[in-house]
Formats: sequence, C-alpha cells, structure tokens
Amino acid sequence: MKNLSNDNVIHKKDGDIQYLQFKKLLEYKSLINHAYSLGLDRNYRTARANKKSLPKEKYEKAINDYKALCDSIEENYINIVKTNQEHTANIKVVTKKINKNEPDFNVEEYLNTDGIITNKKELVLATTNADCILLLLFDPIKKVIANVHSGWKGTLQKISVKAVDKMIEEFGCNCKDIQCYICPSIRKCHFEVEKDVKTMFESEFRNLKQIGDIIEEKIPNKKWNIDTVLINQILLEQRGLKKENIIDSKICSVCNCDLIHSYRVEKQGYGLNTAIISLKG
Repeated sequence: MKNLSNDNVIHKKDGDIQYLQFKKLLEYKSLINHAYSLGLDRNYRTARANKKSLPKEKYEKAINDYKALCDSIEENYINIVKTNQEHTANIKVVTKKINKNEPDFNVEEYLNTDGIITNKKELVLATTNADCILLLLFDPIKKVIANVHSGWKGTLQKISVKAVDKMIEEFGCNCKDIQCYICPSIRKCHFEVEKDVKTMFESEFRNLKQIGDIIEEKIPNKKWNIDTVLINQILLEQRGLKKENIIDSKICSVCNCDLIHSYRVEKQGYGLNTAIISLKG
C-alpha cells in the first residue's frame, strides 16, 4: 500500500483508518494531538458549499468518519469545533463548545469563518480541504493552537498572517515561538490559472522578490502556475516566524489523488479531507 511518509510527516494506518501526522508536532505529544485524514473512502463533508442541506446518509457518514479518525488518535469527536468555510479571511477565537452532545458542525457562530484559535484544552479544531491549504499553528509556550483554511482566495487575503496576528493580540504569543504546519494541498505543479487569477496574484505580491518563482508562465498569455504554498511560507517568515518553524508536508493533493481528495480531479461531488488539532487536557 502506498505510503506518504517523508522527512516531515508520518503516514499512519489503524485498521481501515489512514492519516498523516507531523513528526515535529509529535515531539509535543504530551501537549497536543493532531491528524490529517487520508483515504478516498472517507469524506468529512458536513455541509454543502451552496448551503443546501446535506443528505442525511452523507451527513451520518461524515459523523462516523470523524468519529473513527478521532478514536484512532484517542480524541472525543463530540469535542470537534469546525468552521463553515467561505474563502474569507475571518478568524474567530473558540472558548467553548456550542452543542452539548454533538460536534459543532454548521453552527451560526462559525458561519463565514475560515480560521479558529483556542487556548482551551480538549476542543478539537477542524477544517476541511480538497486542494486548498490547511495550516495548523501551535505556540508551545503560550499553549495556543489555530486551524486555518487558506484557499487561493484566502492566500490573496493573507489569512495565515492574520491568524498569527490574532494569536498575538488575543493570547500574547510571540512570532518566534509560533510553529506552522502546512497540510497536503494542490501545489505549483497543478495549480494552473488563467490571466484573471494570475493578475490578482501578480498585483498583490508584486513586491515579493520571489515573484518569479511564485508565478510561472506555462502557455504564453493563457495559462500560469502559481505556488500558493511558497507565498504562505514567505508571508509567515516576513511576519516573524522562524524558517525552521514553518514545516511543509511536501505533498500535492493532485499528485496523490488516489489517497487525498482533490476538487480539480474529482470535480462535481468531490470529497473532503480534514485536519484536526487539539490541546490535551
């Protein structure tokens, strides 16, 4: 069976559950728990992007998939708090669970939200993706975590930096202590865009000296490939994170679409992966 382990992540299998964990985060296993789901047989979609109700059987499957993943890393799925992602730069601080006996899925408090932060133990912060970047942030000194969804629109809005800013403002974190873990996502090799999107990135990031590496012309005046992972790495380093504390999974969702959901590959009816992170009690 295919194994996605590399220098930064470990591919773990527990029966029919598969997930990735970051090696450096595992050094803090007494403080923190986390996982990034794998496997096309699992789908962590709990709502539709168009806000129509998800069919009951699909919602129940998602609940079961979350439960199985959480059980595998010894977490209680009831403690999940998930954003209702809308490709915004909105970030909220989580202080408590809203629902008592079920996960916080599709709750009003996290509508139009793409990043969540907490310093509360046992809350399981969750985001989902199918090509977009998911960022796990951790400050081991202040014991603060964040889970951030940064699609290409979120990257344009610099949501990763805004999450760091909020950690500093709300909890007194220091950039030098914050660690960032970049989950599997679409990479430059497959993030192909047309001129309208290319122009937006060119305009927003024209002052970055690495712009020539970020945007690569593939078909003259028609198609360009963009490295959104590199953009986030540069932005976070500029904000003050140490380079060695920005850890990339180095995994492309499209290149590994046999194990990772990809919108670009699956199109309509695409599934979702989840990244979860929690502070231990």
